[in-house]
Amino acid sequence: MRILIAPDKFKGSLSAQQVAENIALGIRDVIPDAQIEIAPVADGGEGTAEVICKARGGEWVTCHAHGPLGNPIEARYVWLSENASAVIEMSEAAGLRALKDGVRDVLRANTFGVGEMLLDGAKRGAREIIVGVGGSVTNDGGFGMARALGFRFFTGKREIENGGPAELIGLARIKVPLAAGVSPATSLKSESASTSGGPLQIRIAAACDVKNPLLGQNGATRTFGPQKGATPDELEILERALTRLADTVTRELGCDFRNNPGAGAAGGLGFGLMSFCSGELRPGFDVVADAVELHEKIRSADVVITGEGKLDPQTLEGKAPAGVARLARKFGKRVFAVVGRAAPDQHVRDTFDGVYELGGSIPQARELLRERARELGAALKH
Repeated sequence: MRILIAPDKFKGSLSAQQVAENIALGIRDVIPDAQIEIAPVADGGEGTAEVICKARGGEWVTCHAHGPLGNPIEARYVWLSENASAVIEMSEAAGLRALKDGVRDVLRANTFGVGEMLLDGAKRGAREIIVGVGGSVTNDGGFGMARALGFRFFTGKREIENGGPAELIGLARIKVPLAAGVSPATSLKSESASTSGGPLQIRIAAACDVKNPLLGQNGATRTFGPQKGATPDELEILERALTRLADTVTRELGCDFRNNPGAGAAGGLGFGLMSFCSGELRPGFDVVADAVELHEKIRSADVVITGEGKLDPQTLEGKAPAGVARLARKFGKRVFAVVGRAAPDQHVRDTFDGVYELGGSIPQARELLRERARELGAALKH
């Protein structure tokens, strides 16, 4: 029996690799002669770079950057030498891990460090950069990232040289970097990138797992702002700021991505990547599946096992286990889920041929994974 194990991480507990390894141990206890292949997956959020790195034989590299509130950090990303590409997680420079002492300030937090990571990949010679869009503490529409890439923002005669989205309330004009021409930049050049020998043509593929637009009730601010500590008054300021940013981008750059699905991802970074980098937003799972050649792995398997920490209706909105199940159905394979918790939603459960729920606590996760995998293995034998 050929079994493919392709789970996502159990957030806050185990990485996707650790989940897959423990499921494999439980299966082997019951079916010792099974041909097991491990292919951890992700959906564009945290863990995406690690999954692609392991699957493609990449290496971790570091660069100097700035955190959301301007503190110096060392940010790491994956370099794939086989095709001169990089895999960046925006949360590395604009997520919780990049905050100094865990202090948040959503009106000042910005994505400048994400732009610095993009520039470092450009200097290294990347032809393509995959950006995992998720896990942010920012809500700046990619404004900080754009400044790092050389875009200049003005309120009347005054240039906005630092700060976060609150500064955008009075935005009146955007000056495009010379290397970018008069349209959104596909060639990145700034003072910090010029040492690489001039403009570099780079394809930006943004991997995200949400479909929210930039503005409105379902937009970046209203949906995700409260999770980042924004008060009701701050939400109003942020919504006004991103509206002004979108209006100015439309007028100055001649593009309007505010209503595109995913524009609101990571505090509007999806919008920023499309507007300032000509980035292509794709479902995060699809980007990862292509990178790890998941289609071929599923095609050659008899049974597919996936999983995540919490299985609920959101799983069906672009999360990795639903993507694995979709591909498994496409190739006529049975697919099972081993999860931390599962909501009592029959539609979600019916996505799989069986759902095995851990229960218990985080410290017991490894042993519980093996136990549930043994139960699944026993069922597969019959």
